[in-house]
Amino acid sequence: MEQSVQIITVATRDTDAAREFYVTGLGWRPLLDVPGEILFFQVAPGVALGLFDAVKFAEDLGGAAVTGPAGLTLSYNRDSPEEVDQCLAEAAAAGAEIVKPGQRAAFGGYHGHFRDPNGLIWEIAYNSGWSVGPDGRVRIGLIEEG
Repeated sequence: MEQSVQIITVATRDTDAAREFYVTGLGWRPLLDVPGEILFFQVAPGVALGLFDAVKFAEDLGGAAVTGPAGLTLSYNRDSPEEVDQCLAEAAAAGAEIVKPGQRAAFGGYHGHFRDPNGLIWEIAYNSGWSVGPDGRVRIGLIEEG
């Protein structure tokens, strides 16, 4: 199996709250918006984020229990600590709960976290050793792919 992900889908308790937060609050444009069911957003080249109604999500899995996005963080890397703080402020203004305000990070750099209205946690981070190249590949510190 190829090492690749094109869609990340998260069970969402309230698609209306997700729409209000991401579309109205943050100004994101959906790729697809099916009221009461699912929203898709382009979040990177070749990658979409789906916010799928939790009941319909469970039905799609054949009735398996769905408890929410525990132990999952989506990260958004910025170019400076000031941009991290700006993104956190924008998220808070849109209705996010700030879980961890911007601060120096144990891994180096600077980061903070917010929780969207459905419990999905985002990390906003800056680290000069992390980048995304013109080819779309993530580069972390001094790690080079052979």
